[in-house]
Amino acid sequence: MSSRDEMQATVEAIVQPGKGILAADESSPTIAKRFASIGTESTEANRRAWRALLLGTPGVGEFISGVILYEETLGQATDDGVPLPKLAADQGIVPGIKVDAGKIALANAPGDEITQGLDGLGARLEGYRAQGARFAKWRAVYNVSASLPSRLAIEANADSLARYAAICQQQGVVPIVEPEVLMDGEHSIDRCAEVTEDVLHEVFHALHRHRVILELMLLKPNMVVPGKDCPEQATSEQVAARTVEVLRRTVPAAVPGIFFLSGGQSAAEATVNLDAMNRVGPHPWVLSFSYGRALQDPALKAWRGQLDNAARAQQALLWRARLNGAARDGRYEPSMEDEFAAEAR
Repeated sequence: MSSRDEMQATVEAIVQPGKGILAADESSPTIAKRFASIGTESTEANRRAWRALLLGTPGVGEFISGVILYEETLGQATDDGVPLPKLAADQGIVPGIKVDAGKIALANAPGDEITQGLDGLGARLEGYRAQGARFAKWRAVYNVSASLPSRLAIEANADSLARYAAICQQQGVVPIVEPEVLMDGEHSIDRCAEVTEDVLHEVFHALHRHRVILELMLLKPNMVVPGKDCPEQATSEQVAARTVEVLRRTVPAAVPGIFFLSGGQSAAEATVNLDAMNRVGPHPWVLSFSYGRALQDPALKAWRGQLDNAARAQQALLWRARLNGAARDGRYEPSMEDEFAAEAR
């Protein structure tokens, strides 16, 4: 099979109906904070146990088509010696890998940030492929205010995202392009829409310049929502309308799938908003989910770092994955929350 055929097969596996992506690629500092919230120390053994629990959840492959792993996880194995990427693949879940090296302040652009990690990326991807990764993810972040992000930040991050995507495809790895307009702040939904449209326009201009094959990539954007501290919050119908409007203006139909990040929304909000978008279709692209906290939080709270709670935590993950699988097809109903909660008890 050619490199292009392999990437096409990966894309087709990920965009299956009723399925989405589990983001389990938290950096060491981030997962330490998540573990601290349940009184659990972030040791290598605990991180391995948690991610093995997620990937080993019976039946989760019915609703999850891909998983984004952290570099540490890609090399870990279960207590029985099964590599974690294989544990995912055995459930029909395509393993992927976060490849950026985090964000730093952007020089000469106060308040803006840029993502690092392009140096040596090609060689790293070659190693990740040997460990089972079939797709990659790179995140760029955009702080929002009346003056942020600057034009410099929009252009610089778009160019980095496009360079990353081009390197991935050169190595036979499907790139997930993640430009995240952050929810932090008091900005309105109108301001979020304005920034998101500017960001996505620039990202796709850069992808074109770098000759990225749109049919062999996936997009992971934010939804268009008000800032967390905005006094006027939005309904799911408003979020759906504004998000779809921006996507139709900026994302070519050649892109096979758009997998939203949850971006600080609650688990229920992320599900309701995704469902609302899929009810106003049809769309030229698949609209699905690539959630971290919005999938993991109920399971994390059930687990609490205790082996005896593993089955209960897996039930909680499966419950949330099933709800989002329904939202992926516009079939979610709020009453399902109570129905599946009772089933998980």
